[in-house]
Amino acid sequence: MFEGFHDEVVDVGHAHIATRHASHGGPAVLLLHGHPRTSATWHRVAPRLVADGFDVVCPDLRGYGRSQGPEPTTDHSAHSKRAVAQDMVRVMSHLGHERFAVVGHDRGSYVATRLALDHPDRVTSLAVLDGIPLSEHVARADRRFARDWWHWFFFAQSEVPERVILADPAAWYAGDPAVMGEENHREMRAATSRPEVVRAMLEDYRAGLTIDLEHERADRDAGRRLSMPVLALWSARDDLADLHGDPRRIWRDWADDVSGGPIDSGHHMAEEAPVELAEALASSLRRG
Repeated sequence: MFEGFHDEVVDVGHAHIATRHASHGGPAVLLLHGHPRTSATWHRVAPRLVADGFDVVCPDLRGYGRSQGPEPTTDHSAHSKRAVAQDMVRVMSHLGHERFAVVGHDRGSYVATRLALDHPDRVTSLAVLDGIPLSEHVARADRRFARDWWHWFFFAQSEVPERVILADPAAWYAGDPAVMGEENHREMRAATSRPEVVRAMLEDYRAGLTIDLEHERADRDAGRRLSMPVLALWSARDDLADLHGDPRRIWRDWADDVSGGPIDSGHHMAEEAPVELAEALASSLRRG
């Protein structure tokens, strides 16, 4: 995977972020993975973007994969999207990218959104894949959401999820190597078998239903909006649009310049529809 990419661990102060990157002097784009993946989920998309002339950075989020972060805090701030977004800003500064586009899938979309809200001077454009703001999910949570996305509420509980998941992590995070790619699958399985990674991933969800909501609600109360172009893409064979309708309508409450549409894929679009996704991202990035 990632032929021609450099692999390094960046010390950002409170965390050490494992990062794959390729730089040839083009516009920079930061790719943020979701749960329970690592940066390896981009192994079919990142090289295509490099071939299209972009500098590409693929980190493991704080505590995920090979990245290491601080111990959890009682208010979950150590794993808040604000803290993780700050990690990403420091990674990009370390690599010499002062201005960059950011793309986030699943949990990575919440980090990408926070990064764009907190650091609008650094972000040229935002792409959110299978995501809407956390507070919008919670505001729309109904019986079907609780039934189909029950893992949000289970993962946010204290201690019990760790014991259940670590009893058989291979069953919880099975994946299909034929779909994911064998190296990507192997990397995910190695990461999710480590107790400290599982705990960090759960802290991501605990922060999502507590401190992250506080931050988003403060943004809305202050009238903050996304000033850069926003590309909203979602998996046509997943349930985001079924639950909440067209995500672009929701994003227009947060940003003025919103485009996008569905990708013919299941949830992990970077693995299942890499050509279509890379083309959609490259087209949007060129316009941005």
